Amino acid sequence: MAKIYYEKDAKLELLKGKTVGIIGFGSQGHAHAQNLRDSGCQVIVAEAKDTEGWKGAKKAGFLVTDATEVA
Repeated sequence: MAKIYYEKDAKLELLKGKTVGIIGFGSQGHAHAQNLRDSGCQVIVAEAKDTEGWKGAKKAGFLVTDATEVA
């Protein structure tokens, strides 16, 4: 049976101040990037230059670069 985790099970202070790279800014990447930023992480988004994802991430205030820089 699957284990369900709740907010009380996590120690978000372990992530605060860390830098996290998100590859892609589609429906999943967008949500993860915002959640991580809200949890105190610095988020760098990797997207292909001048795509809708690139533009959306920039508009949302994220540092955006290509995947080779995030790795």
